[in-house]
Amino acid sequence: MKIMSWNVNGIRAAVKNEGLYNAIHEQNPDVICLQETKLSSPDQVQLELDNYPHKYWNMAEKKGYAGTAIFSKQQPISVQNDIGIEQHDNEGRVIACEFETFYLVTVYVPNAQRKLTRLDYRQVWDADFLKYLKKLEEKKPVVFCGDMNVAHQEVDLARPKTNTKNAGFTTEERSGFDNFIQAGFVDTFRLFTSEGGHYTWWSYQNQARERNVGWRIDYFVVSQSLVPQVKESKTWPQITGSDHCPVTLVIE
Repeated sequence: MKIMSWNVNGIRAAVKNEGLYNAIHEQNPDVICLQETKLSSPDQVQLELDNYPHKYWNMAEKKGYAGTAIFSKQQPISVQNDIGIEQHDNEGRVIACEFETFYLVTVYVPNAQRKLTRLDYRQVWDADFLKYLKKLEEKKPVVFCGDMNVAHQEVDLARPKTNTKNAGFTTEERSGFDNFIQAGFVDTFRLFTSEGGHYTWWSYQNQARERNVGWRIDYFVVSQSLVPQVKESKTWPQITGSDHCPVTLVIE
């Protein structure tokens, strides 16, 4: 199975600029996981995706904000939105699809925001989301993917020294990701690639993408038991249409 994950920074824009269709045509994934769809209703976008008859949406209460989606060629056994905690469940950040041998979760993790105004909330989110994943894992192994809004290690961003107190690279956020790893989850990209220079998000300012001054904040993370089945984990910086690029996972 090939899975593609992408923060499209607005699905209507990604359709209009054809970035979404170009990515799907190039990658031909079996399942597509999207973050930051920015819809209040699926009717707000016209999709030409007949190969993906099974479409699932989770939308924020706030208009034009956050939101996630999963499109699949294969019908999941079950689908659930959110993590069951009222504090977290009004921004459309999580969808979980159950397949035969694992759960697939798409997630758009809250940003700590400029001046770190949401850092305390982010730490609560990380802890509660980890508990949610471990609960799923009691039944089946888990694959989770999406915009985690953190560069885990210095190798995961171009300028670590100047970003240690900025959202996405604080000690607290990086420790939150450490907790996922310590709980038995594995960052699949690092199974295949150890060096830096591989990023998934670039600022729109100062030609950051052209100069590859970026951050790797989009991930595929799996339960330890699934590692032998992971055959490929890649970033696709040449695919445009958002300030993020898609990431893909191939799993048996």
